Amino acid sequence: MKRLLTLLSLTLLLAGCSGLRLVESQVSTAAPAGAATIEPGARYRFERLPSQTNPVETDSVEAIAESELNEVGMVHDEAGARYSAQITTRMESYQVDDWGRPYRGGGSIYIGGGTMGIGVGSVIGMRFPPPSQYRHEVTLLLRDLSNNQVVYETRATHEGPWNDRYNILRATLAAALKDFPKAPAGSRRVKVEIPR
Repeated sequence: MKRLLTLLSLTLLLAGCSGLRLVESQVSTAAPAGAATIEPGARYRFERLPSQTNPVETDSVEAIAESELNEVGMVHDEAGARYSAQITTRMESYQVDDWGRPYRGGGSIYIGGGTMGIGVGSVIGMRFPPPSQYRHEVTLLLRDLSNNQVVYETRATHEGPWNDRYNILRATLAAALKDFPKAPAGSRRVKVEIPR
């Protein structure tokens, strides 16, 4: 019996260290009333904003978007596109206190590698430097090229401890495209598992 419990404990420990992590995103989706449903196999091309001037960054983001759009039945076809796909992303970091609340750092002096709190809201007992969290956002707009009208808009935001931007982008974009093209309007939480 003791040997069985040891084996079970080891199995649970290894399962806990498995190669997956759960990325939970806040997703918001909208489509104009009366817009035609986007059919499987619909063809699209990417639309780049004037501010998207870094070709390596933009190419990397578009490669991830192409993979995720392919998963929901859309086909990348620059010459024969019916839709344009405009994707914007953002990642920012911020520090949090020991309870996960954003740490503003007001009234603190940085001395070398440590911090000393001053005044009200002293930071006694906090780890220094405070741990970082990351906010990842992705927005995807699909426009009908015949009239330049937006036919589908989706946005996903994830906040967590991971800064591996492209892996999190893949997960947030998969969450944003959940139930495409008939996703429920409004806001919802979507969980996606990705490798560690």
